[in-house]
Amino acid sequence: MNNIQSRNNRKGFTLIELLVVVLILGILTAIALPSYLSSVNASRQGSANANSRALATAVQSKAIVAGVYDSTLANYAVDMGGSLPVNPCTGTTTGYTITPTTSQCLVVASAGTNCGTWTPITYTLGYSGE
Repeated sequence: MNNIQSRNNRKGFTLIELLVVVLILGILTAIALPSYLSSVNASRQGSANANSRALATAVQSKAIVAGVYDSTLANYAVDMGGSLPVNPCTGTTTGYTITPTTSQCLVVASAGTNCGTWTPITYTLGYSGE
């Protein structure tokens, strides 16, 4: 009887119980982590493309007024609400490229390293200059 009472008075978990809990948590983490990282990358990619599209709109607006495409990224800060958006894939505000030619302009976000492997959308702008 004394042996049964001493077992009932013990508090805590056995080593087997703790190992089972750690194993279950490890399995859940192994399943959930890749999905989470994938959704974070997709979100960053979408945000970079959306920021690039907003920048393309500012570039097109300025080109219509000035009659020429401006490739200096800093010149669009005022048109973008006072500051350039941060490219979540590069972590900088300079993570966008504006490439003008005589008849069109390309605006694209830099791929960076924070978004995994992906190809950013290139926005092609056309302006006749008339």
